[in-house]
Amino acid sequence: ISKRFRYDTALVSALKDMEEDILEGLKSQDMDDYFNGPFTVVIKESCDGMGDVSEKHGSGPAVPEKAVRFSFTVMTVSVTNNNGPLRIFEETKPNSELCCKPLCLMLADESDHETLTAILSPLIA
Repeated sequence: ISKRFRYDTALVSALKDMEEDILEGLKSQDMDDYFNGPFTVVIKESCDGMGDVSEKHGSGPAVPEKAVRFSFTVMTVSVTNNNGPLRIFEETKPNSELCCKPLCLMLADESDHETLTAILSPLIA
């Protein structure tokens, strides 16, 4: 059982959510001419086990008791001007759950590599 999001859609959505921070970064660096980009975006991907997520009530179907989340974090956004690349956004807490954007949530054990590969390979490829 899993829920996958399209990578490109998730990335665009994350950048839309950060639009104010990006525009503020451009304004603070007097880079108003670069409002339309192009931008260089650096992301970090991660795949984390979420531990036991089972709920022991009801008589529904048996499901795995562990969950895995594959996500990404926007680490930096920069623009290139005459002086080279200029960073206009940098994630201050890159390991925080709050900045991780999920790409795939699945009920599986993180040590079950066959299941992880079957679910994630179309997403990463």
